[in-house]
Amino acid sequence: MGGGNAQKSKMAREKNLEKQKAAAKGSQLDSNKKAMTIQCKVCMQTFICTTTEVKCREHAEAKHPKSDLYTCFPHLKK
Repeated sequence: MGGGNAQKSKMAREKNLEKQKAAAKGSQLDSNKKAMTIQCKVCMQTFICTTTEVKCREHAEAKHPKSDLYTCFPHLKK
């Protein structure tokens, strides 16, 4: 049997409404920018807040071999 034009219009409206709700949530990029809270004090490169000490150590050794880890990332001092 099949639907008439009214049913097709209703389905199209519902589909568009779902798309608009999904678009209203926004992009994850804005949240990621706000989460970039760890910063290397030598080169000012930022890292996301979930970055581990291992990643910070890798950055310091690769990018700043003459500086120690705590010069780049003073928040790691205990």
